[in-house]
Amino acid sequence: YENPWTIPNILSMARMGLAPVLGYLIVEENFNVALGVFVLAGVTDLLDGFIARNWANQKSALGSALDPLADKILISVLYVSLTCANLIPVSLTSMIILRDVALIAAVFYVRYKTLSPPRTLSRYFNPCYATAQLKPTFISKMNTAVQLILVAASLAAPVFNYVDSIYLQTLW
Repeated sequence: YENPWTIPNILSMARMGLAPVLGYLIVEENFNVALGVFVLAGVTDLLDGFIARNWANQKSALGSALDPLADKILISVLYVSLTCANLIPVSLTSMIILRDVALIAAVFYVRYKTLSPPRTLSRYFNPCYATAQLKPTFISKMNTAVQLILVAASLAAPVFNYVDSIYLQTLW
């Protein structure tokens, strides 16, 4: 049993809250503001990781799942909205979304398998009950970094006028 109200967890939840705002801004083609909100979301990601690594009382099992979930939600919203704005191809977005859905399903399965009995819905969805601590692999961190670079480059393309760049298409 642990306190779910840590600063990193609150920052992760804030990042989840920024995702629909960012999606709306992109679909409405307000790319300048969207780029600023994207940077803000990135800062929350850096901050929550820094705080969790450097203050033991701020680390939690919930946070080990909440941080990557926030990343997945943000990435998914970005890919879908950038695809709606014709800045990322549909095929690439489909591949990313299907992969992320599979990863999220795996996290739910791990939560179920590592929750001590009795396994009730109220205990399953109560973040105070700690279960498996999830640790990202090096390859998953690299994958997230490449995805964020691709999203940042695609989001910045209309702002800095390089939408038809061969370099951007190669990155896709």
